[in-house]
Amino acid sequence: MKKVLVITTSLRKNSNSDRMAQEFVRGAREAGCEVEELSLKEKDLRFCMGCMACMKLNRCVLPDDGNEMAAKVRTADVLVFATPIYYYEMSGQMKVFLDRMNPIFTAEYAFRDVYLLACAAEEEEEVPERARIGLEGWILCFEKARFAGMVFLGGVNMPGEMEGNAGLQKVYEMGRSVCPE
Repeated sequence: MKKVLVITTSLRKNSNSDRMAQEFVRGAREAGCEVEELSLKEKDLRFCMGCMACMKLNRCVLPDDGNEMAAKVRTADVLVFATPIYYYEMSGQMKVFLDRMNPIFTAEYAFRDVYLLACAAEEEEEVPERARIGLEGWILCFEKARFAGMVFLGGVNMPGEMEGNAGLQKVYEMGRSVCPE
């Protein structure tokens, strides 16, 4: 059974990207995956200092939630990131999270497939491209991993606007496809 880790990066209550994550989780669970959800809400996650101590210690020296979260990332078979698009880029919290995963760069890791769920007020097709490129840059550092797919849903801004969005079906189906029966 595949272990799927769904990481939600919005700090907003009732966020639209969280709603996307819920549909992915529903699909993956129905398909038989073991799914864990990790929200960055209320996590203590400090900025990477670039000290590179993690390369020697296989853990970060910062006393926050980063090491616990890195352990979850390292043991998951599939990673799914859900982010709002702010100023045509992934959320700042997501970028900080990716930077803090540096301790697993030199460690054994299980993940192979990495997915992106993104939403924004803007609807143009190119809106999530910088977020996708940023995530793909992170993935390039992990030679056994690959960017496996993305769903972008635009035209949602205020909390709760995602509810009833027809695009959620595509997110659900992507979740189902992660663990084929």
